[in-house]
Amino acid sequence: MTVPSRHAALLHWLGRILLLLPWILLVLGGLYAALRFLPDVPVRYSDPVEHFKYGSTGGERESGFPYWIWQALPQVCSEYLPGGYASLGLIYEPGRDLPVGVSKRRNLGLDRVFLNCAVCHTSTVRDTSDAEPRLIVGMPAHRFDIRAFETFFFNCAAGPKFSREFIVPEIDRLAGGLNPLDRYLVYPVAISLMRDRLLMLRGRFEFVRNQPEWGPGRVDTFNSAKVLFNFPMMQLPAQERLGASDFPSIWYQRKRMTRDDGNRMELHWDGNNTHTEERNKSAAFGTGTTPPTIDLAAIGRVEDWLLDLAPPPYPYRIDQTLAARGARLYAEHCAGCHGASGQDFKGVQVGHVTPIDEIGTDRARLDSYTRDLAVNQATLYAGYPHRFRYFRKTWGYANMPLDGIWLRAPYLHNGSVPTLRDLLEPSALRPPIFSRGNDVYDQQRVGFVADISMDTAMDAQGAGPHPFLFDTRIPGNGNAGHEGRSYGTELPAADKDALVEYLKTF
Repeated sequence: MTVPSRHAALLHWLGRILLLLPWILLVLGGLYAALRFLPDVPVRYSDPVEHFKYGSTGGERESGFPYWIWQALPQVCSEYLPGGYASLGLIYEPGRDLPVGVSKRRNLGLDRVFLNCAVCHTSTVRDTSDAEPRLIVGMPAHRFDIRAFETFFFNCAAGPKFSREFIVPEIDRLAGGLNPLDRYLVYPVAISLMRDRLLMLRGRFEFVRNQPEWGPGRVDTFNSAKVLFNFPMMQLPAQERLGASDFPSIWYQRKRMTRDDGNRMELHWDGNNTHTEERNKSAAFGTGTTPPTIDLAAIGRVEDWLLDLAPPPYPYRIDQTLAARGARLYAEHCAGCHGASGQDFKGVQVGHVTPIDEIGTDRARLDSYTRDLAVNQATLYAGYPHRFRYFRKTWGYANMPLDGIWLRAPYLHNGSVPTLRDLLEPSALRPPIFSRGNDVYDQQRVGFVADISMDTAMDAQGAGPHPFLFDTRIPGNGNAGHEGRSYGTELPAADKDALVEYLKTF
């Protein structure tokens, strides 16, 4: 072969390679894109407790924040959150980069994070203000301020710093460097999409600004559900737009499936559903899931674990003689509605709804849940085997079992009474204003210390949320009801003390 012919052959093959190069690059780019952006992999834990605290329910698929944006925002928008996420009552365990109740999932090419069930059902207890906190799963998250959590993201998104110019450099610093694709394409797009979504949600939740502050440990569950169904919130009657109430405990779910008469217990504060499975899927909307994105296997795993999860026993001294006296009083005044004990839920009225005219507690939460909402909820999961069927409107509040009652303060559905001892007083003698958000335990009155000054409270809380002054004179916060002879508020003081001592055994 002559030299020119060799050159011609080389040029021929080079030309063919150049013609094929775009296709090769396209295939390689497609392969990279598929490997980068198609996997949908949640973080899973073999230990059910760890899975409950940090495992995904599927909410990251629709509502998840990119992990590095989540980490960067408290620095970028520090004027709206000077104490970081811990100042909202989120709990960080040693060695963890995410708080309890925040899960992670690899989705759409990024690690994405969002809330799971534990964020509303896990909290801490301290024996004294200088003691180490004990983490307890299943109890109400009485320190987590979910409204302040939402407000931070809404305010940050509406401010001038929610942009790639501010967020990408902070991500680059925290992550130890970004590759060009992430720096110039992935994160700028993610920031823009996240900002648009937050601003949309900010507009749809505008009605919340007209409500009194909820404070830590409370949420307006069903008005948020109305937003999902595009209710014209500002046009609804005023009494329907106010429904903040406490996070509940979630122990002993198997025992909550049936009443003493064999029928199902009426669940939620107002007893608007009788099926734990449906209630759980409804609650999952609060963790960002939708019918197409919910991770049923993950939620099912948590459901199975919760069936027999028990509350921890009261850790302090109990006067057994006084408690025995209280047991007789409990059997006479309380057992019919709240169960024979903290482990035995038998009782004629346990799991039944008591009419509002009889119980007399604040009716805002009851009025916020309407027949119109129940009808709309019946459309959820349409076409799925688990379509919602059991939501209904009631006319009162459900009688709850009292398992782990020592950890469920403040009391009544709206958290308007700080301690059990206060609940046994007529409403005129209950504290009209008290502090929420403290996790130091009041062993005498049974509840969390609520009468400390703001300065002392801040010092005691450290990095946690500042205590919130709860005013029972504000609409929706009323502390009346659950009073009279049948509720024990007319007992002599010594009998009330005995009754409280017995309730410590629950």
